[in-house]
Amino acid sequence: MSRVGYSPITVPSGVDVKIDGVAVTVKGKNGELHTEFHRDMVIVLEEGILKVTRPSDEQQHRALHGLTRSLLNNMVLGVSDGFERALDLVGTGYRVQQNGKGLTFALGFSHPVEMEPIEGVTLTADGQVRVVVSGADKQAVGHQAALIRKIRPPNAYTGKGVRYSGEQIHLKPGKSAARAE
Repeated sequence: MSRVGYSPITVPSGVDVKIDGVAVTVKGKNGELHTEFHRDMVIVLEEGILKVTRPSDEQQHRALHGLTRSLLNNMVLGVSDGFERALDLVGTGYRVQQNGKGLTFALGFSHPVEMEPIEGVTLTADGQVRVVVSGADKQAVGHQAALIRKIRPPNAYTGKGVRYSGEQIHLKPGKSAARAE
């Protein structure tokens, strides 16, 4: 059984947390995030430490307890440090260029693919084959990275495509492997 909900969240200096009933606003050097949580969860800030408590031991309250704590922690980490996700372009001729705030991809299609960032996210071309997605909202960063990967997912046979940095693609054997037996 997980005990995530019981862990206190230390609010670093420079981060301002405002609790208004079920609505929580967190401000920091990387921006401002606002979220409304379930009305049964009690969020308390005392002496720079955020704590989440639940009213009962029912299954729904136990699940919401850990979820609320994780979301609050991600908000605090996002406005203080930020989140970052890197993607690599693997394939001959695959490249990316910075185009203002957006990116232009050449991924083997007959046309270049333009990608504009969603609100609260910054897109950066790090060289010609690496993209860095960064921002304060962890969900928005992950969503933007998934949209970029969706343009040309890695091929199961050759491994070419857009993949997350560090992602391992398990390649399938081709036709010749089946004939060799």
